[in-house]
Amino acid sequence: MDLSVECYRVTKSFPKDELFGMTSQIRRAAASIPANIAEGQGRQGTKEFLNFLGIARGSLMEVETHLMLCQRVELLPETELKKLLSLSDQISRMLAGLRKSLEKRL
Repeated sequence: MDLSVECYRVTKSFPKDELFGMTSQIRRAAASIPANIAEGQGRQGTKEFLNFLGIARGSLMEVETHLMLCQRVELLPETELKKLLSLSDQISRMLAGLRKSLEKRL
């Protein structure tokens, strides 16, 4: 959730002509990370949960890519990018740990 909130915060300063471009892409991908984790946790089986964790990880990688592109085209300062990528790295490690733990149940 923290990464999603931060993505909303940083995209507020993006130009209006990016509203349906990068702003929308980043926000949708960032919101889908915790949403997929929650949906997977609410499913009946471990395999389904693992599938949703995989989708969440894909969304996380999508957010990272969009943020790096934003920095390259000067929509996002490098300091903000580093902060967001650090948070993303933490989430990635947590997802990997959760996946590993769940895989032991299979």
